[in-house]
Amino acid sequence: MGSSDELAISRRDVLIVGAASAATVSAPVHAAPAADVPAPQANSSASVPSSSVTLEVNGTPHTLTLDNRTSLLDTLREHLHLTGTKKGCDHGQCGACTVLLDGERINSCLTLAVMHQGAKLTTIEGLGTPTQLHPLQAAFIQHDGYQCGYCTPGQICSAVGALDELRRGVPSHVSASLSERPLLSAEELRERMSGNICRCGAYSNIVEAISEVAGVRT
Repeated sequence: MGSSDELAISRRDVLIVGAASAATVSAPVHAAPAADVPAPQANSSASVPSSSVTLEVNGTPHTLTLDNRTSLLDTLREHLHLTGTKKGCDHGQCGACTVLLDGERINSCLTLAVMHQGAKLTTIEGLGTPTQLHPLQAAFIQHDGYQCGYCTPGQICSAVGALDELRRGVPSHVSASLSERPLLSAEELRERMSGNICRCGAYSNIVEAISEVAGVRT
């Protein structure tokens, strides 16, 4: 170890060191000038890819300019204000958004409107009127097949498509061939309607309603 004289620090040395430290801490720090960064631009309609599409909906042609990402369901509800078609799961799992596209039933939430230039669409509003109901609408009322009613538009549109499939001889998983079965079972009807969910559980009433129109054995 060194001598006590080598380790001794004078009071004057301590004050000098302290003053230097205080000056370093209190000195302003000047940051380097930042490079010019452009301000974020607000989204404009010009930056959104859009297309013009013409659809014939319930017999009336409509020409719309739509964001290319707009689903057929949102086109019907938000742009044409046909709110009978319901948005349920928005993933194609519940069938509440079922409409008829060129006569075929589809889940309108799973397809883009711009994919169907010139297509003919039928929604629940185009099937009947309050004074002249479609046979399936009347049957749903008679057999209390609607309960809360939220899934009913999709159920009825899907049933219209299913009955048309029966008339055209389109097979289902239950029946591989329809040529020898003019009357179909309720089991096959349930299979054909399995893509439409009723959260109220009115399935038996729905089957009775469709069966009455289709002439199905229950």
